[in-house]
Amino acid sequence: MNSQQSIGIFDSGIGGLTVAHAITEKLPHENIIYFGDTAHLPYGDKSAETIQRYCLSIIDFLLAQHCKVIVVACNSATASAYEAMQDYLQNRIPLIGVIDPVINECIKKFPQKNLGLIGTKRTVESKVFEKKIQALAKDIKLKALATPLLVPIIEENFHSHEKLVDEALKLYLSQASLQNIDGLILACTHYPILKSRIAAFYEHKIPLLDAGEITANALAKQLEENGLLNPQVIQGQRDFFVSDLTPAFAQMANEFFGEKIVLTVTNLTGN
Repeated sequence: MNSQQSIGIFDSGIGGLTVAHAITEKLPHENIIYFGDTAHLPYGDKSAETIQRYCLSIIDFLLAQHCKVIVVACNSATASAYEAMQDYLQNRIPLIGVIDPVINECIKKFPQKNLGLIGTKRTVESKVFEKKIQALAKDIKLKALATPLLVPIIEENFHSHEKLVDEALKLYLSQASLQNIDGLILACTHYPILKSRIAAFYEHKIPLLDAGEITANALAKQLEENGLLNPQVIQGQRDFFVSDLTPAFAQMANEFFGEKIVLTVTNLTGN
């Protein structure tokens, strides 16, 4: 393993682009390889066993690309398959999920506070955030709500329709479980795409925690500690792979990175 090898990043589709973009902003000299499993999105309504199978196939692909670290840019995948991926990798390269960095941020910034959480059904039903927070900071109270309509709105490229988005957000965020909170965890990497509308719902009075910047900071720290930061001074190479070519993904990738992104369709063995 050497410092000029790529950072591997994957998600079920568009959402992980929020994490990939944050990583390129934080670490512009790093090479990245992004894989969007668009043929199987969303992961949020799949069984844990199915998600694990998808994830291990993607891990094999990223290992074949000689990545120096893998970032799981999906809360559903992290909640359902992180331990399985760790066992499979057997410490060959570091693995970073999007949950632990957010948990650490919550503990640091919200002691003795009430936090809300919105995410996919899989993430919420796993109770992974509640379990981890309770294990580390019993004084933080967490209220979680599954918000399954939001991912399809984004994946079908309707996120720019403010009226539709605001109606969906009102349906969820008005529920009793998300009242009287001191911060809201966006426990799906798709949701930062709706961040401005979520903030507007709360009249910009509630801090929003999204995994992109938080995970990018955690990744930078880990690469530095392991001597794996890329020393090159030019912009890193960015390669994008998908399991199915969708217009929404192509458009969103171009918007995120402000350039024409070339997508390579790759069918994974066992995926």
